[in-house]
Amino acid sequence: MDNLPSGERYLYQLFSLIKVGHLKVTNPQGQEFNFGDQTTSLHLIVHNQNTYDRVLTFGAMGFCEAYMEGWWDEECDRLSDLIGLFHTNGVYTKARSLVTLPLIVKVATQRLRTMPILIQNSRKNVQHHYDLGNDFYQHFLDPTLTYSCGYRLKETDSLEQMQLQKYELICRKLALQPGESLIDIGCGWGGMLIYAAEHYGVKGTGITLSEEQAKLAVERVEQKGLSDRIQIIVKDYREITEQYDKFVSIGMFEHVGKGNFATFMQATAKFLKPHGIGLLHTVGTNSNERNGAWVDKYIFPGAYVPQLHEITRELMAAKLSVAHCESLKPHYAETLRHWRNNFNDNKSKIAALSSIYDERFLRMWDLYLQSFEGAFRYGGMQVYQCLFYQGKQWRFDTPLTFSDKAALTANR
Repeated sequence: MDNLPSGERYLYQLFSLIKVGHLKVTNPQGQEFNFGDQTTSLHLIVHNQNTYDRVLTFGAMGFCEAYMEGWWDEECDRLSDLIGLFHTNGVYTKARSLVTLPLIVKVATQRLRTMPILIQNSRKNVQHHYDLGNDFYQHFLDPTLTYSCGYRLKETDSLEQMQLQKYELICRKLALQPGESLIDIGCGWGGMLIYAAEHYGVKGTGITLSEEQAKLAVERVEQKGLSDRIQIIVKDYREITEQYDKFVSIGMFEHVGKGNFATFMQATAKFLKPHGIGLLHTVGTNSNERNGAWVDKYIFPGAYVPQLHEITRELMAAKLSVAHCESLKPHYAETLRHWRNNFNDNKSKIAALSSIYDERFLRMWDLYLQSFEGAFRYGGMQVYQCLFYQGKQWRFDTPLTFSDKAALTANR
């Protein structure tokens, strides 16, 4: 390999870390290089020599950008397995640790532009990802339009069943009762509130920063005949002053930014009536690695994935008592697998929606869905559900266990 260009040598040095699994690389000149053992074989085909210099300059971010440009592919489109191979062997971590001046400038500029301390930045960050268009999301989500981790009880569960089971799990944890008020921070298209209103008789308030989501959420609430019990509000959580019996936030906390963790928890404490109960469902990590530069720029600007102790520390600081916490890590890998399959099946329909959904965009989203599946299946990514309450005394008839299959499927 000594005669290879410096960028190509650097990438193969990273791949030399592979000891578990096998990776074959074919470069643009048709030369083949093999790394690792022969237990599992993946084939990385590099079409464009610029891939190597992009990785040398920008590390993991450059590798992802090169994929967006169509400069490399995995022969069988097994990107999640490829990312899994990198996670298992420390390749991804090593590539992400590459620090160069161009990368420092690129990352610093992006973070300054998207830091969610200001409300207007939070709105821009949300709109970047969630205002792509409701029709876009409808092509790969399930009929409940739920864009968060589902809950799988058996291998044959459909994506819709997984999402309904997730809602049922949350309702049981919150011990929802008819007539109670429930606030949902980051309500998306209203799936949680609709389920809770239909099956538990609550009155709900949904908060979102996405105009596109809010429009469709209101339509869905009207179609269900629940307009008198559910309202959808386009506001930042920091602008809400009312109090509620129960609180839920699903897949939103990772977007508030590390500097706002305390602010979010203090606001949550104010939302809850005395002895109120809440549940926080959030992506997390059990490693020191966070989203990474590519995700920060192209997928979730301004996001910060918390560790569990960062969540519980701020809950305690806000005088909220932690009652129960669990990880749904494997459930999110399966959820992402469903999303990616749906996305792949509907690529042509998505491309026909708008010129913004060009080949580069489609490759970017394919990489996002598959790399996140790999991160949840093989890496340090987690999904936490933390149940908490106001005060010191637990006053609710919450079940001691939440995962009984018969109970979770009864209300589907």
